[in-house]
Amino acid sequence: MSEPILDSDIRAIAAALRAGDTSSVALVDEAARRHEAYGAVLNAYKHWDPERARREAHAVDELLASGYDAGPLMGIPISLKDLYGVRGMPIYGGSPTELPEKWQAEGPVTEALRLARGIIMGKTHTVEFAYGGVGTNHHWGAPVNPWDDENHRVTGGSSSGAGVSLSQGSALVAMGTDTGGSVRIPASVTGNVGLKTTIDRWSVEGIVPLSHTFDTPGPLTRNVTDAIISFAAIDPAHRDAEALYRQVAGAELSDISFALCDEHFWEGCQPGIAEGMRDAIAELESKGARMGKVSLPEATQARESSLRGGIFGAEGLSFMEEHYPERAETLDPNVGARFAEGRDITAIDYLKSIRRIHGFAEIANDRLRHIDVLVTPTLAVTPPTVEQVADVDTYRRHLGQMTQNTHPVNLLELCAITLPVALDAAGMPVGLQLIACGGREERLLAVALACENILGTARQRLGVAPRCAE
Repeated sequence: MSEPILDSDIRAIAAALRAGDTSSVALVDEAARRHEAYGAVLNAYKHWDPERARREAHAVDELLASGYDAGPLMGIPISLKDLYGVRGMPIYGGSPTELPEKWQAEGPVTEALRLARGIIMGKTHTVEFAYGGVGTNHHWGAPVNPWDDENHRVTGGSSSGAGVSLSQGSALVAMGTDTGGSVRIPASVTGNVGLKTTIDRWSVEGIVPLSHTFDTPGPLTRNVTDAIISFAAIDPAHRDAEALYRQVAGAELSDISFALCDEHFWEGCQPGIAEGMRDAIAELESKGARMGKVSLPEATQARESSLRGGIFGAEGLSFMEEHYPERAETLDPNVGARFAEGRDITAIDYLKSIRRIHGFAEIANDRLRHIDVLVTPTLAVTPPTVEQVADVDTYRRHLGQMTQNTHPVNLLELCAITLPVALDAAGMPVGLQLIACGGREERLLAVALACENILGTARQRLGVAPRCAE
């Protein structure tokens, strides 16, 4: 392989492993080297365990030598958000003290990654109890966005360390969770791909919860190919990654039904974002894509109803008070202020909000059923610096802006993926969000791959993040 070993997609690396051109130990050693080079500054990980990873990599190399093959994720460095249980690894969930050992129990997603023989390098930082899309943490510090080499700019949340682990090269797949955008926001602002799965497509067992109604696990990756491989390794309907890749790889732009929406998603676009999006859309159109129009007023309606009904806060607070009431006094101020609002939500308000939002979701899925994907900016704003979100009021304002385009996807029970397509006026990555009806992940991935084949991967289109340039 002529390029650095970790800079190829997972399919190419898997082929090199099986050809004897590299080894899982070599992959882990290179991932560890990159973490040593950038980790102290970027602060992606809460728990980093290269020794354990090397032991697992040795075992993978022995299995490959014996003829055993668990699929293309075998031997690949992975990071998990510090909400996922991993046996023998401490779990904090963004809190100042470790959670009880029972939360180390591995759920179906982690078990699937184990079955695929992925190598877990460590646990990445999260906003405390996943409650926030900005990416700050009062206890452990905010990871540093590698695309700004002058300022400490946020990485998005709540999977705040996930995208950074990809950018620095210490992982090729970063598992996060998405309740209101917490996979897509970090992926977008760090120049990566992020897949938000449909509610209940994957089990949330073995993951510290925020909202039992809307939590969804999902992978962040450096390109769409890796997202497909990761999805297949985890999804109970597949598990044969090469078969899924062949299934989705043949989509032609001219056969895809794209749509744009003038409502909600383009409001408040900051300099360079709408321009970068339009350039990417124009490129797709020049290669045969046809952009229709769709109306989706339910995006605004569902978001407003959720904010009034306080669903996330009420469900998160319920979990906190049932399991860890003593932690209320030590909560991150931004998280604590939002949880406190959950106490003001009545059961009637909560139930009304849930019922209204489910109604909006049914209507939205009906509206989108005749198209393949809705195309929007993932974020309409440039991620702020930590100084710009230093107090609760400014934090809340930026939080609302950062979740504007992702939150409705969760509420409307859709699935979505973000692709890096441009740099904004501040030099920060711009994500293009593709939204599909719930349960249509396979078609969504096919469309995303077709788009990436035209637009290029993040590295091809954006280059390397300045703080990670060697």
